Amino acid sequence: MRNKDVVFMDSPMGPIEVKASLKGITSISFRNQKGINEGDSPLLEQAVTELKEYFGGQRKSFDLPLDIEGTPFRMKVWNELSKIPYGETISYKELASRIGNVKASRAVGGANNKNPIGIVVPCHRVIGANGALVGYEGGIDKKKWLLDFEKENKRLEEER
Repeated sequence: MRNKDVVFMDSPMGPIEVKASLKGITSISFRNQKGINEGDSPLLEQAVTELKEYFGGQRKSFDLPLDIEGTPFRMKVWNELSKIPYGETISYKELASRIGNVKASRAVGGANNKNPIGIVVPCHRVIGANGALVGYEGGIDKKKWLLDFEKENKRLEEER
């Protein structure tokens, strides 16, 4: 494995780029087109497998080691994002409250926007206080798709 490896995979919403360091996954993001895979580490294979399981409806949470860097505030926000249950949403205000600063909704939105590990660190599960789908790096259409996908899978699971 080189210092940073990258692999592209297909998803129902288009290509996804996954990057890894020697320590863990450094980014997962949507792309307009597939690039060239550079490296093939067990960590990247695990990430692709887990993402495929997620899109197949079999995985609700991820076991990937992460290697992300950010300010202490961003790290706090990203850690809290990981606690939002599959198929559920909270508001930016609620997220700010959960990190101990109810007045930090705007700053929480900024940290959410800088989340480098889309899907795995589920920033798509944060919505506006009025229920509006706002702010998603991949685009509102992808945010809506992910939320609808999770809600439908959760509903189907509960019916079983």
